[in-house]
Amino acid sequence: MDVDYRLAFNLAPVGLCLSRNRVIVDCNLQLCEMFGASREQLIGQSFQVLYPTADEYERLGARMAPILNAKGHYADDRIMKRANGEVFWCHVTGRALNRQAPHESGIWTFEDLSAQRPVKAELTAREREVAARLLEGMTSKEIGKTLAISHRTVEIYRARLMRKYKASTTADLVHKLTAGIA
Repeated sequence: MDVDYRLAFNLAPVGLCLSRNRVIVDCNLQLCEMFGASREQLIGQSFQVLYPTADEYERLGARMAPILNAKGHYADDRIMKRANGEVFWCHVTGRALNRQAPHESGIWTFEDLSAQRPVKAELTAREREVAARLLEGMTSKEIGKTLAISHRTVEIYRARLMRKYKASTTADLVHKLTAGIA
C-alpha cells in the first residue's frame, strides 16, 4: 500500500512543523488553524512570531538547546500567541535531527490546550514561565535553577500568580491554572 506522507503531514490532528535554525520551513493545516495564520504567513518566519514576547522566545531557546543536545527531544507546556494576539496554553514536543546542533533542523508538534486550560489572567512573561513550571510539579528551587533566577524570586512570582488567581495554596493555584479559573 502506498502512503501519501504529504497528505498525512497536512491532515495530522496536531500542528506539525519542520524547522531550520528556529525558522519554520514547512507546517501543516492544523498548525495554521491553531495560530490563525496561513502557510504563506508562517513559512520562512522565525518561531518568534508564535511567542508572546521576543524575550520568552530567546530564553526558551537557550533553555531547550542543552536538553535537545543531550536527549535529542524536548517537550513542555507553554503559553503561545495566535496571529490575532490571543495567548493560549500549548503542549510543544520537538526532536532535533542533529543532536550536536539542536536548532539546526527539527520536527515539532503543537497541541492546543486552550479548551482544557484557558488563560484567564493577564500574566507577565516571567509569570507565564513560572506558571508552566508549577504545572510540571517543580519546586521553587527547581524552577529557579531552570530559569536561572533565585528561588526567592520564583516565590515572588508564585505569590503574584496566587493573587491574580485568588489561590490560597500552591496546589489551589495549580488547580486554577489547569482549570483556567481566575
